[in-house]
Amino acid sequence: MQEGIKIFMLCKHTQKLCLLVCLLVGAFVACGVFPAVSNNGISTNTPDIARVGNALNVWQQAAPGVELRYEYWKSPSPSGDTVVITRFDLHRIHLKVEYQPAQPMMLSKWLAQEHAIAAINGGYFDAQNNATALVISDGRAYGTSYDGFGGMLAVDAQGNVNLRSLHQQAYDANNEQLQQATQSAPLLVLNGKRTQFSANAASQRRSIVAMDKQGRLLLIVSPLAAFTLDELADLLVSSDLSIDTALNLDGGSSTGLYLKAGKQYVTIDSLTALPLVIVLE
Repeated sequence: MQEGIKIFMLCKHTQKLCLLVCLLVGAFVACGVFPAVSNNGISTNTPDIARVGNALNVWQQAAPGVELRYEYWKSPSPSGDTVVITRFDLHRIHLKVEYQPAQPMMLSKWLAQEHAIAAINGGYFDAQNNATALVISDGRAYGTSYDGFGGMLAVDAQGNVNLRSLHQQAYDANNEQLQQATQSAPLLVLNGKRTQFSANAASQRRSIVAMDKQGRLLLIVSPLAAFTLDELADLLVSSDLSIDTALNLDGGSSTGLYLKAGKQYVTIDSLTALPLVIVLE
């Protein structure tokens, strides 16, 4: 009988202890006390950007010619994400394409090396870190241009920045003196309308470079695996961003965006080392 009472009391104390532990864990999670889980030093969780004090759907001036905005986009499926949008006056920034297949780096390392205002991942690359399309960095060309598909972000010898369809205007190595360029696919928006393309239906982290109808450059990132490319194209044209042309960049683990301008910081690191990045100075 006494043994039974002891067991009963032990169970009762155990229940109380479990309840106390659950309450403490809940309080720690709510307050953000637990650190982000990491893998090889790379954060594997994505913060709720809106929760940490950034207003949605409002342009914030980070520096002259540099603006930042957060929007919550939702796909027809249950998934959604807080999308980070940066916008640049091309008269106030200098765009470069950096390429070093022999020494790829995390996007955070690229930003530190270049001392840039912003950086985003570039186009696709293979297992050997070689670009799968044309890259031009400081006037030196690498790889082969896409033929009849995709798009190209380029800077000419006069410093003019252009984002174009390679189906409409193919790259001409004999007559174009480009200083910087990166190609990717698919082109999502052209002349303010979404394009038609074939793509798998997987949702991935996404990186976009775009030009609006006022001639400004936009870098757009969805840090969660929330959207297919078809969904993203629809969301871009239905937004109030006045987008004229938008090009999908290498997504998934390559997706990353850094901004350091004034008091505004965006730190979305890539999950893999990158041989190819777009840098704004």
